Amino acid sequence: MNNSIRQYRIAHNLTQEELATALGVTRQTILAIEKGKYDPSLELAFKISRYFGVLVDEIFLYDK
Repeated sequence: MNNSIRQYRIAHNLTQEELATALGVTRQTILAIEKGKYDPSLELAFKISRYFGVLVDEIFLYDK
């Protein structure tokens, strides 16, 4: 799954640590998601999209 979390995070002037704290996860989780090494749970994907005020499919792109 591809994602644009890094772009949203940078556009909102957030560090990985700040975003992680806001979402209740570790910085390593944010890093792994950004690098495409970890697919977040559905709950976390919705938390991320709500945090940035966009739809889930604006951040995450499923490519099989």
